[in-house]
Parts: sequence; C-alpha cells; structure tokens
Amino acid sequence: MKYMDWIEFRRKLKQEWSSMWHELIDDKIRAEGIARRNYPLLFVERGTVVYATRDAKPPDFTEILKAWAPENLKNQVLVNPKVGGWRKFVRVFIQKRAPQNKRKNEASSAKTKNKKQQLKKGGRGWLHLM
Repeated sequence: MKYMDWIEFRRKLKQEWSSMWHELIDDKIRAEGIARRNYPLLFVERGTVVYATRDAKPPDFTEILKAWAPENLKNQVLVNPKVGGWRKFVRVFIQKRAPQNKRKNEASSAKTKNKKQQLKKGGRGWLHLM
C-alpha cells in the first residue's frame, strides 16, 4: 500500500469512526450506546454495545488503526495517550514545574501586600455603633 493510499484510507476510517459515534442508539434504560449499523472498517457489527456504564470496553481507534496498517507503516501510528508519549511527558514533567513557582511567587507577594495595607477603622474592625 502506498503512503497516499494509506492517508486516504485513514481519512475514510476517521469518517466512519465519527459517524459511528454520531449515529449511536442511546438506550437510556440500560445506559448503553448501541451501534445502529455495521461498520466493517471498525470491526463493529450492528447491535454491538459501543459504550456502557459497566463492563464494556469501548473500541479504541489506535488499536483499529494498527490492525489495518501495512507492515511498513506500523511504526508511524501514533502512541495512545493512555499509554504515554511526548504529550504525556510534557504534561507530567515540564508543565507541572511552572505553576509551582508561580504559586510561590503569588503567596509571597500576598503576604507582603497584607502587611502594607492600612487597617480598617484603625484596627478596631467594623464597629456599627451610634
């Protein structure tokens, strides 16, 4: 399979994926989402429970993509965010450091700010006496 054919196939797969999620039958009694028709590219048959509140694993797009990918392109499939990758690395190790420093700076500035303010009613508080 050529690379351009793979891109076109992946586009069709994404369209079918989005149509599956938009065309679900919502069973409010059982709290399930049921497939309305067959989706052969996604390995989902009509009447299959796509999502449920208990004991149902929803289909994973990356797993389906890896199943259809040709051998020479299998390494180019993106990593599932649940497993980890660059985004998870950035979120865990890089983004958490910046807000901690910011919080420390805000806390120290708030302490100095309170010391400089004038006390209300000369330090007696709000007295409502006539």
